[in-house]
Amino acid sequence: MKAAVVDDFSRPPHYQDFPDPVAKGRGEVVVGVLAAGLHPRVRSQAGGSHYTSTGELPLIPGVDAVVRDPKGKIRYAIIDVDETTLGTMAERTVIDLDRSVVLPDGTDPVAVAAAMNPAMSSWVALRRRIEFGRRQRVAVLGATGNAGRMAIQVAKRFGASEVIAAGRDTAKLAELSVLGADLTCTLDQLAQAADVDVVIDYLWGEPTAKAMVEILTNRADRGKQLTWIEVGAVAGPEAAVPAAALRSARLEIVGSGIGSVAGRDFVEEIPKLAKAVADGAFDVRAKAVPLSEVEKVWTDSAGSDDRIVLVP
Repeated sequence: MKAAVVDDFSRPPHYQDFPDPVAKGRGEVVVGVLAAGLHPRVRSQAGGSHYTSTGELPLIPGVDAVVRDPKGKIRYAIIDVDETTLGTMAERTVIDLDRSVVLPDGTDPVAVAAAMNPAMSSWVALRRRIEFGRRQRVAVLGATGNAGRMAIQVAKRFGASEVIAAGRDTAKLAELSVLGADLTCTLDQLAQAADVDVVIDYLWGEPTAKAMVEILTNRADRGKQLTWIEVGAVAGPEAAVPAAALRSARLEIVGSGIGSVAGRDFVEEIPKLAKAVADGAFDVRAKAVPLSEVEKVWTDSAGSDDRIVLVP
C-alpha cells in the first residue's frame, strides 16, 4: 500500500510503498482510510517532539481518521499511538473497534477528520478535567487557531454565559463573533478577561505567564475560583508562573491531554462529539489534499487557517 512514512524526525514524511497492515489483537480490524487530519499533534508526533514519542522509526503519522470498515460502515477512529507506529496517513490502517464510532449516512469524511481532533481538546477539557457549570465565563487564549475556534463553539454549546476570545491577530479575532465570542481582545488587553471562571489555554510559554499575571491582578474578587486549563503549548513548552500568582488568588492550574485524561474517557466522549460534528453543529475549516502530496503540504501548510485533511 501507499503511505506517508517518517524515517527521520528531521524530515517531513515521504509518500512511498509500505507493507500492508495486519490486525493482530482482539477487536482489531484492517480498514480503508478515507480522510486523516494533519493536526499539530500529528506534526509533533512525526517530529518526535511530542511527550508521548517513543523515538521508534519508521512510523506512519496520524492519530485519527474517518475510515471504512470491512462491513462497509463509515467510522471515526482514534489510534493509540503509544501502542503502534502504524498511524492513519496511509491507504489502510488497523483500528480497535472499541476506539471508533459509526458515523451517520451522508457524513462528510473530510469535515469530520478536520474537526474532531481540535474540537476534542476543549470538549474533553470541559467535560472530563473540571466541573464546568452552565453560565460560567470562559476565556480562550489562542482563539484564532483551529482548536481555539472550536473551543469558543464548544464552550457555548456547554452553556457558557460569556466567551472571551484572545489572540494576536486582530483581523482573525474580528471573525470570531459569528462563532459565539462575546468579546475579543489582544493578549495585551486581558484585563478585560479578569473575572472569567475558566481559561482554556492553547499558548503557554511567555504569553501565558504574562496573561496569568494580568488576569489575576485585575480580578474584582481574588477569592473567586479561577481554573486555568493548559491544553496546548504553541508559544513555548515552559511558562514562568510567579509564586505570588498562586498565593494571592484562588487559582487552580490543570492540564488536559493524553495521560491526564484516561483513554476510556476519550472513548466515551467520541460518540457525542462525532454526532455533533456530523450534525453540522460546528463551523469547520477544512482543505482536502491527496495523500501523495503529503511532503509538499507538510512544508507549505504550516500556519494555514484551514485544517489540512489528507485523502488517500
